[in-house]
Amino acid sequence: MASANALRSLIRPVIPVAPRIHPVVLARAPFTTSSVLAAAPPPTIKSRRDLPKKTKKTYKKKANIVAVKKPNPGERKAFRKRIQLSNNSALPVQGLDELSAEALANHESKGKMFAIPDQVVDQLRALEAFKTTQTWNLFRRPHFLVREETVEMMRKLQDSKTNKEAFKCVLTGSRLSGKSMALLQAMSHALLDGWVVFHIPEGQDLTNGNTEYSPVADTADPMQFAQPVYCLKLLQNIYKANKPVLEKLQLQNDWSKMTNLKQGATLADLALSAKESEYAWPTLNALWTELTLPGRPPVLFTLDGLAHINKISEYRDPSFNEVHAHDLVLVRMFVDALSGKTKLPNGGAIIAATSENNSHHHPSQELVLSQLEAGQAGKEVPKPDPYERKYDERVYDALKNSFVMRLEGVSKEEGRALMEYWGASGLVRDVLNLRTVSEKWALGGHGNVGEMERVALMTMRM
Repeated sequence: MASANALRSLIRPVIPVAPRIHPVVLARAPFTTSSVLAAAPPPTIKSRRDLPKKTKKTYKKKANIVAVKKPNPGERKAFRKRIQLSNNSALPVQGLDELSAEALANHESKGKMFAIPDQVVDQLRALEAFKTTQTWNLFRRPHFLVREETVEMMRKLQDSKTNKEAFKCVLTGSRLSGKSMALLQAMSHALLDGWVVFHIPEGQDLTNGNTEYSPVADTADPMQFAQPVYCLKLLQNIYKANKPVLEKLQLQNDWSKMTNLKQGATLADLALSAKESEYAWPTLNALWTELTLPGRPPVLFTLDGLAHINKISEYRDPSFNEVHAHDLVLVRMFVDALSGKTKLPNGGAIIAATSENNSHHHPSQELVLSQLEAGQAGKEVPKPDPYERKYDERVYDALKNSFVMRLEGVSKEEGRALMEYWGASGLVRDVLNLRTVSEKWALGGHGNVGEMERVALMTMRM
């Protein structure tokens, strides 16, 4: 057995030891505090408002956005300009007289309400005689009040038919006094009496530059311009409103150069012959020429917004000069009839209405109307302002032969009849006695129809 000392004497194996790793010291820049001193100091906290605010995380789910169908082109405009002529929620008024041509010219009809027949309503709608600002949508069926001025105007229309002379009239008055309603009453009388009715609902549509226009051939000094798209629409409206009368009238002139109509064609066929806008103005001019021949029915030509056709329009000629509104052929047709240059051998009427809601200052028109009105009343005729340089002789020539009819407030008796109809329709809850009528009449600007509607019916409008 080997001893312990012998075991200790054994030589241990030699294991090589790796050399010690010494750290490498890199050269550093000397310590400096310039960057700390150059930094901007933190903002001073003067109040609790200056403390940094913690942002809270929201874990709400996003709402589901439902895709909405966009309106089609022209849909919003049609909705904005829609005309509602009946309301089934309104009470039907019993004992309401039906409108007739004789009733409008009868003195006993003053201060009475009349319902418009359904056939005439369709014709007036085709002519665009109803306005969006009128309160047709509050009642069961269309109606209007026959005023003293209404009877006077209808009697003049009858006299023009009897005497075969044109009645040229300009309706003026304060705002909301019923000028557009008077035009509608004149059109209703003409349609019931078998007249042919032309109507331009807004004069501004002809001069504000929103309608296509083109120069008329062989016109110069000044150049004339037609509005084919508007003329085509007007021609279609005339046909829809006057179809029963136009179908009974045969052509007297030869229009084979512009149409393919055969002998024996009627004026209704002439109005329908214009299929494209480029033939609209020649066809409309031919229709107007046929209606101004002897042996035809009387013609009523109306326009709303007179001031817009007596100014410089927004159109330009090929040389980029401004175009006067009277150089537009459709406006020229109306102005020639209003001034008396175009004769109406069968009688008829040319009626224009001013507008206070949508108008501008027109010195020439205001001067002419004030002079005509003063001459009719036997008062001193106003003189032109010597310092005014914007007078237009063309406007004076167009209006100098007109009769001016001013429409203001209704009388208390007429206002009572109007409010009784409102009460019968369920729109006025007050007791309609003398005190209530006088109160509404006074608050409504002494009988201004539009203001009376605001006072009595504004709470009912939706």
